[in-house]
Amino acid sequence: MAQNAQSLSVKGPDGRPLTLSDLPKPGITRWVTRRKAEVVAAVTGGLLSEEEALRRYDLSEEEFSGWRALYSRHGRKGLRTTRLQQYRA
Repeated sequence: MAQNAQSLSVKGPDGRPLTLSDLPKPGITRWVTRRKAEVVAAVTGGLLSEEEALRRYDLSEEEFSGWRALYSRHGRKGLRTTRLQQYRA
């Protein structure tokens, strides 16, 4: 029996289960650190493919790969736009 995609979950950035219904809605224009981290966690955990995330949120590959790298190195704090210069190498 196939599982409904909505019932699948991965570990979210705060350690809680994250499902597709927990993700930001498509068309979001205000990207706070929590939302960025949720999308990165969803892609990293296999809940959403990178291609699906790029299409769903109208992101460029460069923008998303930057989020992924900063999150990997610095966690949610690395995704703050106000601290971007501090975390960029």
